[in-house]
Amino acid sequence: MENKNKKINHIAIAVPDIKEAALKWQQALNMKKSEIMILEEHGVKVVFLEFSNLKIELLEPLDNESPISKFLEKNPKGGMHHICFEVEKITETINSLKNKKINILGDGNPKIGAHDKPVVFLHPNDLSGTLVELEET
Repeated sequence: MENKNKKINHIAIAVPDIKEAALKWQQALNMKKSEIMILEEHGVKVVFLEFSNLKIELLEPLDNESPISKFLEKNPKGGMHHICFEVEKITETINSLKNKKINILGDGNPKIGAHDKPVVFLHPNDLSGTLVELEET
């Protein structure tokens, strides 16, 4: 994965109540807020708050089966969940990461994310305990 012209797309924060959290973020930092979206395949509700150079993604679980539910069990007030980086060719990036012994979560294939683009998650054990999402640009 070359990093020319790459950037952080968003930082995701798990929250127990997305409406309350979005309002607090929006009011505290005067951020533009998207509509709340439901992503069934990922088991979450999401909303994006925008700075000029970065988005904050708030995540609320849809049900107890959501990975965000498990995160909130350990962190009831919420907290940083993952960082998302943009990549140009996600399939080539996945192959390169596998060759470098970086584990891709799930079945290893991209799924469609909140921006209607392919995404994958990298195992936090491989990157200093940090869950990383890659999104194709």
